[in-house]
Amino acid sequence: MLQNLRIGYGVDVHQLAENYHLFIGGKKIESDLGAVGHSDADVLLHAICDALLGAANLRDIGFHFSDTDPKYKGIDSKILLSEVVKLIHEKGYKVINVDSTVILEKPKLNPHIPEIQEIISNILEVDKDAISIKATTHEKVDSFGERRAVKAYAACLIYK
Repeated sequence: MLQNLRIGYGVDVHQLAENYHLFIGGKKIESDLGAVGHSDADVLLHAICDALLGAANLRDIGFHFSDTDPKYKGIDSKILLSEVVKLIHEKGYKVINVDSTVILEKPKLNPHIPEIQEIISNILEVDKDAISIKATTHEKVDSFGERRAVKAYAACLIYK
């Protein structure tokens, strides 16, 4: 039984800048700064994608969805996560749970967490209770605390 369990870990960082939207966990968050990236730069969904891909030994998000490929320019990261779910299902895996942390000085994410959990649980085809999202700041220290960047960590457990 244990040989059918796999742990995955993912991390993602995006620069913050004016005139960009901020998407976290598939939800657009009102903010004066947004994440810069080739896709919609959803740092949380990207970290979850990498955790799932890693757990299934399917390399990483950049391998599957290159940031030099024009077809992914501005793409909704919920689509990328859905594609990752298909890839792990093709290998016979399903998601048990995800645990994640987002580092963002502001805006505060806590009011948005229930909706983000709902979005992610629907894509991953798991109960909302299987999606843990924690939000923290960097206490005004370094690029995250100075609002120049956003970061997310994600761990997952999958089974066959």
